[in-house]
Amino acid sequence: MRKLYILCLILSVTFSFAQKTNLKKADALFKNYSYLDASKAYEECLQNIKNPSAQTLKNAADSYYFISDSRNALKWYRKLYEVQGNNLTDIYYLRYIQSMKAVMDYDEADKITKEYLDKKGDKVEANRYVAQKKYMDSVAKAKPLYTIKNLDINTSKSDFGATFFNDNIVFTSARDTTKFSEKLYTWNNQPFLNLYFAERNPADGSLFNETVFLPNVMTKYHEATASFDSQGKTIYYSTNIVKKNKLVIDDAKVNNFQIIKGSIVNNKLENPQKVFFDSDDYSVGHPALSEDGQWLFFASDMPGGYGETDLYVVKIAADGTMSSPQNLGPSINTIGNEVFPFYQNGVLYFSSDGHYGWGDLDVYESKFLADGSFTTPKNLGAPINSNKDDFSFIIDKTDSYGYFSSNRAEGKGDDDIYSFEKGKPVCNQSISGIAVDRKTKAPLSDVTIMAYNSFSEVLGETKTNFDGKYAIEVPCNKIVKMIAAKPNYSSDDKTVETTKENGGEITNVNFELSNYDDLVVKKQGVEKVDVNPIYFDYDKYDITPKAVEELTKVVFIMQKFPNIRIKIESHTDSRGKDAYNLKLSDNRAKSTRDYILSQGIEASRIESAIGYGETRLINKCKNGVKCTEEEHLLNRRSDFIIIQK
Repeated sequence: MRKLYILCLILSVTFSFAQKTNLKKADALFKNYSYLDASKAYEECLQNIKNPSAQTLKNAADSYYFISDSRNALKWYRKLYEVQGNNLTDIYYLRYIQSMKAVMDYDEADKITKEYLDKKGDKVEANRYVAQKKYMDSVAKAKPLYTIKNLDINTSKSDFGATFFNDNIVFTSARDTTKFSEKLYTWNNQPFLNLYFAERNPADGSLFNETVFLPNVMTKYHEATASFDSQGKTIYYSTNIVKKNKLVIDDAKVNNFQIIKGSIVNNKLENPQKVFFDSDDYSVGHPALSEDGQWLFFASDMPGGYGETDLYVVKIAADGTMSSPQNLGPSINTIGNEVFPFYQNGVLYFSSDGHYGWGDLDVYESKFLADGSFTTPKNLGAPINSNKDDFSFIIDKTDSYGYFSSNRAEGKGDDDIYSFEKGKPVCNQSISGIAVDRKTKAPLSDVTIMAYNSFSEVLGETKTNFDGKYAIEVPCNKIVKMIAAKPNYSSDDKTVETTKENGGEITNVNFELSNYDDLVVKKQGVEKVDVNPIYFDYDKYDITPKAVEELTKVVFIMQKFPNIRIKIESHTDSRGKDAYNLKLSDNRAKSTRDYILSQGIEASRIESAIGYGETRLINKCKNGVKCTEEEHLLNRRSDFIIIQK
């Protein structure tokens, strides 16, 4: 569909193609914009040239590229890359990458894209690539929102550019139904484009009863891509610049496109006028009027843009006065082509081959904000987009049906019009973060991350990677419980509330997991919770703040390892009466048990809580033996013995 990328008519006289050709003739055909014949000429003469120049390789590749023969274009772009390497210009990198994607060599395209971005050293561009690649990967995994259908109205020629006209459709076609059938556009040897009207069947979106639209508009050159006001009384459309019935051309034999505004009265165009920003020196086209008539979007290759073709907008006052054109900026425009804008319900839809899509033109959407800026464009994904040109997307006010155009392989002609129905989007968001070891802060791989809703139903599951990072997709507008778990580690959980933003991301939901072995001590084959001595006030068994600090460790391991069962044993030193010490230690054991239960631990998980007084001393400090305070301290202990894990 590249004949309207550049929005211009190439004036040329078709050379007859001889069996024997040479490089000069191929160059002449190329310079004359006869790309179909030029591609054949280069193909023949390059068979006999061992070391073609970079310019010859560019011309051969471009000849195929401009007639959408990606397979052959790739062959010569690849040879050009072998010759020029990092000296390849931005636009030729883009064409090389797009040709790879067009034949679905996506891995190679990603490799060359990274080489290209490394060469540029542009962090903004690199970040855009990473973000768009990540979004495309997520879209590829999601259930498609759209169901599409190729229409019976399509012909073997180019049919595209459907636009709403009241309850029906106006579209652009190269179908050979006019008295100008002998006039062929030498770029691709197809008839010139004209506007057609078709009735729309609301039951299935099909189009029928097509007729020439506004017969008094039709010329022997291009009329294409129309847009209408909400009443269907005003039209904007693209056409060649003509003065006194002759095409206006520049030094390069190029006739640029212009936008014409007119009134529709009784199926005739009246009072046609050029918009003030038309120019003989560059093209403007693909007009798209907002439903309220206040904004006119269009494409142009006017000087000062970001790429080959950029998108612009003008504001239209109530009296029809237009503001100066404003470039939509680098969020929308790239070094490539941004074309076919369409604006509906505050969203700008457009096609681009400069953003990182599935190949050639892809359709994107971006919200138009109150301050005049745009959100990051999002690829609409399959089946709207493919590895070929996908463009001229329109959608109705209810956001449920519409049309787009494509030259994908399964079509009927050069470009075909497809209808689509759009389902309700499934709103999802991404939650991401990292899991680390609680003690060492080192990242933990293979941690299972589970997401649950408020009914404990599983919403999703994933695992952390080598760097301890994870990302999981969950529904919008939900309370989500996240649990991180790994064998021999404690679990950790977080509660996250997702928003209503489809495609949003909640970051830094991080987890800390404790290694079981860091929480216990092992002596003589017995495992105990690793705690410091639990101190009580003299002659008392009330839980003190210092005791709480240590008992919190016991509660923690029991919460994080829900299968653990323990028994509690409390001991005293030998000072004091034996019977008293026995009773005091038992009270202290039961006091610690009661505290643990008060923290939500089930009683069944504590087998027993028994005080043994001074009956189980672990050193020499029995009755009558003189010992230091430190030695007595070793006997004043509470053990939390793990009997099941």
